[in-house]
Amino acid sequence: MYAKRDFEVKFTKTEVVSAALPMQEHWLPPSNLDLLLPPVDVGIFFCYKNKPNEFTFGHMVAVLKKALAQTLVSYYAFSARLVKNTAGEPELLCNNSGVDFVEAFADVEFKDINLYNPDESVEGKLVPVRKRGVLAVQATRLKCGGLVVACTFAHQVADAYSANMFLVSWAEMAQFKILSQPPSFRRSLLLPRRAGAYQPSVDNMYVPVSSLPPPEDQSEDEDQEAALSRIYYIKSDRISELQTLANIDNSENNKRRSKLEAFCAFLWKTIVSGGPSAGDNYCRLGIVVDGRSRLINGDEKQAKLISSYFGNVLSIPFGEKRIAELNEKPLNWVAREVHEFLQTAVTKEHFLELIDWVEEHRTERVLSKIYATRVTEEEPAVVVSSGLHFPVGKMDFGWGLPVFGSYHFPWGGKSGYVMPMPSPKGNGDWIVYMHLLKGQLELIESSAAHVFNPLNSDYLCF
Repeated sequence: MYAKRDFEVKFTKTEVVSAALPMQEHWLPPSNLDLLLPPVDVGIFFCYKNKPNEFTFGHMVAVLKKALAQTLVSYYAFSARLVKNTAGEPELLCNNSGVDFVEAFADVEFKDINLYNPDESVEGKLVPVRKRGVLAVQATRLKCGGLVVACTFAHQVADAYSANMFLVSWAEMAQFKILSQPPSFRRSLLLPRRAGAYQPSVDNMYVPVSSLPPPEDQSEDEDQEAALSRIYYIKSDRISELQTLANIDNSENNKRRSKLEAFCAFLWKTIVSGGPSAGDNYCRLGIVVDGRSRLINGDEKQAKLISSYFGNVLSIPFGEKRIAELNEKPLNWVAREVHEFLQTAVTKEHFLELIDWVEEHRTERVLSKIYATRVTEEEPAVVVSSGLHFPVGKMDFGWGLPVFGSYHFPWGGKSGYVMPMPSPKGNGDWIVYMHLLKGQLELIESSAAHVFNPLNSDYLCF
């Protein structure tokens, strides 16, 4: 395990990096799907080992800044300002106001950074706080000569898919490559239909904030456990074992449960494994679904635009089951329940209906229902967002691939958040970022220690 050592970070310089070419000022309105996102920020960071006598910190920072300025020409939304329009909706003023770029020094070596506990080692230290603009970047030199490159972006502007596109483009630009996937900002791709319509299933997934009961007295929540962030790794053979168990007696031909479905089913059972075996308490599990591939209608040109669309194209279907039932039923039964609620959101029609639903409620703030109900230790809720396309194997700025990378999303809500990602080893292992209640994490580490391994320096070979 990591040495339990705290460390200080000295922030040495901050400057604004703007797009390398002049930009025509304009407004970029939100799509209806952007309006489903709350005003939260998402962090991402990558760790690079030192290569003695090859690259100085000054050289690497210069490469990062130059490539960032060039990338912002295409990704101008990340050089914009997020403001409210006359309707009170978030809107982008694309005026090339730039990105805050922070340089820092951390008095610690890679091997001593407790990445298992990012609340201690990452939060407020290695990942920047977004103070203005849409995106903030931080480059941190470590005592051993290593480098951490991190960014924080406004989720109302971009989802993880969009951020991944940007990150890969940034790395490509640093190596003088042509961008493999220039972004598209065509909001017309997500316009509501003239005769909008939607099924009751959308009403079951989203809700106007105005229809929610008033928040309860904060004093009642004083004893509520705080959520904590942890990072684990799962060996590839364990993931395969979960998938095998999830497919036992699966009679649906050619509908084999995916590794993600099996993982979600196992997580759902695990976080309530210490709960009561009887009673009527429920647990909700949601899974973030990206809609880009769902919206393709056979038009090759539109398919290309949708696949490179920058913004939010997400839906969060969820299931709700009695805790006693989750405890009693086998993994394959729970996996079937996961598969069934996912099916409500993996079609083109669902996303068209969701766009229409937002249009009908356009004058109100709306929210995913999994976030809208009161979440307690007795009736928890967790959202899983697949980061299995996280580009840790593509983030080479010219000094090699990172030895580690992860999202960092202690979003502050009461619902848990889990993000599985590919291991930088490229061997099929998963890295899993978790933001859960302390009691849930204790259950994971006691009853599922054979699956979830606390991330340590031995695994990363520091």
